[in-house]
Amino acid sequence: LGATIDLEETYAWGQEELARIVAEMEATAQRIKPGASVKEAIAVLDADPRYQLHGTDALRAWMQGKADQVIAEFADVHFDIPEPVRRIECMIAPTQTGGIYYTGPSDDFTRPGRMWWSVPRGVTEFSTWRELTTVYHEGVPGHHLQIAQTTYRRELLNAWRRNMCFTSGHGEGWALYSERLMDELGYLEDPGDYMGMLDGQSLRAARVVLDIGLHCGFEAPAELGGGEWTYDKAWAFLTEHANMDESFLRFELDRYLGWPGQAPSYKVGERLWMQLREECAQREGDAFDLKAFHRRALDIGSVGLDVLREAVLR
Repeated sequence: LGATIDLEETYAWGQEELARIVAEMEATAQRIKPGASVKEAIAVLDADPRYQLHGTDALRAWMQGKADQVIAEFADVHFDIPEPVRRIECMIAPTQTGGIYYTGPSDDFTRPGRMWWSVPRGVTEFSTWRELTTVYHEGVPGHHLQIAQTTYRRELLNAWRRNMCFTSGHGEGWALYSERLMDELGYLEDPGDYMGMLDGQSLRAARVVLDIGLHCGFEAPAELGGGEWTYDKAWAFLTEHANMDESFLRFELDRYLGWPGQAPSYKVGERLWMQLREECAQREGDAFDLKAFHRRALDIGSVGLDVLREAVLR
């Protein structure tokens, strides 16, 4: 994070935030199919041909189209996007491990920033409702805007700060903030796309509770019967709040056990970004300009979140 936080307060907040997200998912399920549970609504979405892509060529074209659309609509409106940053390439990764990731541009932008989809072997069908929010997370306004814009700011940042420095709470917090921003700006009005964003947020909030609870020895949530956290309780909690394959979730849980503090940095980082924006808005009143806030914050580069706050509010 690069920030000092109250772990007990953050643990309690994580449980409250998860409960809020679960309630929102339940309400959204009713928009998808009246009377449906969340799992039933997800099954409806997975069976709906409107959200289906067939083959990796269609997947890559869809990713590219969504990324290009947002850049065209956001430039000079919600963000200052330098001309070289307005180019992103969406690629199918040579690996087959699953997931989407981003690689930054070369220092001179002869190689643009790239969003990669690592498609598991044998997978040919893709559900856009699950992944639209991830395109925003990895592309614009998420990692591409954040990382490529930092690379571009030669007049402000040295080479190390432009190309080699990455603080998880800052970077992943910004990417989650970007997902929420896309909802605020009306890009997730479709109930399926909105459910996809909430589904990802549920996992990130569950990470906060599970990671801090396990490593700090806090009492387990009431839904687990309280008491001491155990591996079995952690597994039950994770599978309840993440609609993903067992193999992926086993990997996730093992990662939390061996890398304390990394998994919560996404959601806690988002929280600190939102708090900073609100603090600036309250301080500046009617003069607050969201585009100017984004420019001011991103121009600082990837730093600890306490340093970010101090620099933005200076």
